[in-house]
Amino acid sequence: MLSFYSASTRIVNTKRGVVECMEIALGSNYSDCDLILLHAAIGHNFQEMIDQAHELAPRAQIFAASCCGVVGREGVSESMKDIALMAVKGNDFATASVDEIYGHNSYEKSLELAKALKASGKKINMIYFLASGIDIANDRCIAALESEFGPEVTIFGATSSDNMKGFISYQAFNGKVKEHGAFAIAFADPSINIETQATHGFLAVGEPLKVTKSHGHIIEEFNHKPAWKEYLTRLGLPEDSTCGDSIPVGALGEKLSPELAKEYGNNHILRVVTKHEGDSMYYATECPVGTELWLTTRDENLIFSEMDRMVNSMKDRLNGKTPVAVFHADCLARGRFLFNRIIKEELVNRMQYPFYTHGECPPWLGMYGFGEFARLGGKNTYHNYTTALYVLYR
Repeated sequence: MLSFYSASTRIVNTKRGVVECMEIALGSNYSDCDLILLHAAIGHNFQEMIDQAHELAPRAQIFAASCCGVVGREGVSESMKDIALMAVKGNDFATASVDEIYGHNSYEKSLELAKALKASGKKINMIYFLASGIDIANDRCIAALESEFGPEVTIFGATSSDNMKGFISYQAFNGKVKEHGAFAIAFADPSINIETQATHGFLAVGEPLKVTKSHGHIIEEFNHKPAWKEYLTRLGLPEDSTCGDSIPVGALGEKLSPELAKEYGNNHILRVVTKHEGDSMYYATECPVGTELWLTTRDENLIFSEMDRMVNSMKDRLNGKTPVAVFHADCLARGRFLFNRIIKEELVNRMQYPFYTHGECPPWLGMYGFGEFARLGGKNTYHNYTTALYVLYR
């Protein structure tokens, strides 16, 4: 039976930050944990971080990812020196990892992960998946994992990020730090179930951009014009703008069916652009010719009302069951880049408090990344610009 422990801190010294998280989460009994997940802002040295975790818990499998801030039981922080940790005791899980995953080979690399997990022989019922946030076709990752486990196995997790620049993101596993890696942690504790849901709160505006030339997840033309230039023009940004300039204001919306829109609380699912080469834009999923994409604008009232609706819906589905851990993926554009600290902290409080048990927040591991995985319409789905919550419960 698995047990979960979490902590977060803001501290300049990387090694000391890991020690502090381990001591807060596990007290003096940190050497006997079996799995450690670390999320950290890019101001930290990731090799030092995983080496220090291994020194403290030599038998544990250790995984890490970069982000633009963390959310833990202690609250939210978005400095360059944040670290958050989830530690797990028990052996009802399996792990797998791959390097050099990109958009063009996302299916094949994710299939490697899936086959490795399947070879463990464990009765897996949920998969935590984390991959590079730059140049990846996330819908193909889902398809590959489902090819081995079926659509009934819940896939949850995130894609790693930097400080919103879209330059580089890190993943760490097997004692090494990668820039285009992915890892999966499959839980197989029969006593634990999971509820997932995501929400964003942005509204589509104006006329859509129509994809007139694309290849896989790469968009080459909008409306028969070079894609990146046309995108920047519609955003009102200069031609020398970077992805980092476009991310806060450049969410692209794909229209949902009426049934999915009702569940989602929004007519569109959003996508982020984290890379471009010349006039070609690297989309987060495959994007065929003919796809219509709307620019969107943030609606603050909708963000809060839909957050409350989502949390209440999840709470109802728990039907009195006890959360044992919450994993949380949040878009970095919903953090300090679009909210001041007071509003941001209120938003986090409103998502956490309903899951308290006897006045205490459950173990909580949240990150501000480039994308989120959560179910929509009963299917594993990739999202951008959302808050996505994954409540593990007994």
